[in-house]
Amino acid sequence: MAALEFTRRYAMAHRLLATRSPKCAIPHGHNEFVTVRLDPPAPFRFSETNSAAPFEAVKRRWHEWIDEHVDHTLHLGENDPLIAFFRESEPGRLTQIMTFPGDPTTEALAGCFWLKLSAFVADEKLPFSVREVRIEETPTNTVVLTRDIFDPATCGLRRHAWPWRADMSINDF
Repeated sequence: MAALEFTRRYAMAHRLLATRSPKCAIPHGHNEFVTVRLDPPAPFRFSETNSAAPFEAVKRRWHEWIDEHVDHTLHLGENDPLIAFFRESEPGRLTQIMTFPGDPTTEALAGCFWLKLSAFVADEKLPFSVREVRIEETPTNTVVLTRDIFDPATCGLRRHAWPWRADMSINDF
């Protein structure tokens, strides 16, 4: 079995308050690419199917989530005052707000993507595990999480938060 890798493009906006960067404190957007790499449970060996699972079966749910729930979302920290504004003035848009503990950095996004993809893989009983999540924020800025530097068990995100769930959620509203 061979490792699988696939890429998806989406648009998003965020603002970073805790990092105290004047430029990033203003809501701004990016057109990002996320590339994920999944490892099979065993090395590749020729067989009748020559694959662990059909490529489409592995990427279908992930692509649906990115295309229908992540694309064109606003990423905010859970304590961002803009959330109160949306609750009061535009509650129908809360489904388009992705939330994070702390700043919605690309690093935090990569961790949330890892957890969500892992939840999808487990829920679908697919014979793969996440090896890498790569997010290209801009043509010159990319974040890469690998098993060597990311351990879901010790990542510090509460266990019932939206990234852990195999549903289409992007927040806990």
